[in-house]
Amino acid sequence: MKQWPYPHWVAHRGAGKLAPENTLAAFRLGAAHGYRMFECDAKLSADGVPFLMHDATLERTTSGQGIGGHLPWSDLALLDAGSWHSRTFAGEPLATLEGAARFCLANDYRLNIEIKPTPGSERETGQVVAWHAARLWQDAAIPPLLTSFQVEALESAAATQPDLPRGLLLDTMSEGWLETARRLGCVAIVCNHALWSAATVAKARAAGMRTLSYTVNDDWAAQRLLALGTDGIITDRIDLFSPASRPE
Repeated sequence: MKQWPYPHWVAHRGAGKLAPENTLAAFRLGAAHGYRMFECDAKLSADGVPFLMHDATLERTTSGQGIGGHLPWSDLALLDAGSWHSRTFAGEPLATLEGAARFCLANDYRLNIEIKPTPGSERETGQVVAWHAARLWQDAAIPPLLTSFQVEALESAAATQPDLPRGLLLDTMSEGWLETARRLGCVAIVCNHALWSAATVAKARAAGMRTLSYTVNDDWAAQRLLALGTDGIITDRIDLFSPASRPE
């Protein structure tokens, strides 16, 4: 991707910590703060519906119990995914990938979909999420960016929809990180912001890849990344960083 089509500032899980993560309420709040790109986590229900949730288990962010991926969407759709956050969001449902896509497409927003498989379903999740992403954005000029820590999920996504842009998520830069990203046909490296230095940025750029960071919640960290010339900042602090007043 010679022309990078994505905004510099990305709202983590929709609105960071100001709304229940990975819900449409979070997307709406992030948009109200001026964000035009969102990051979310996508996994599969037991009957193959891609829905947004970070954890494998339901307890932290919903009224349910157990492993989310072991339930059909008809059960997941009945859960309260907002009350854990605050009474303001009580009754907010889980979001499907389709719902998030329709919101973004209707408003010309961009989306970073982290493929977040239930353990053991890496290949299936990569395949199904990529297939739905291609279907939902088939008429869009700018597709979503698919990312994952799971190499198997990215391999499967690449085999299913090779034209969708992909990014490798890293929490450490272990030996062979760049070679892995090359093999997967990635257009970006998305890593813990502390891992970027002048040397690692230069190495990624020399390989033709963009450089994005998570999760940047302090101004000093953002300023360091801007000085390094990185391409994207994923943040929870949508109240601190205003995209309208900062460089794209």
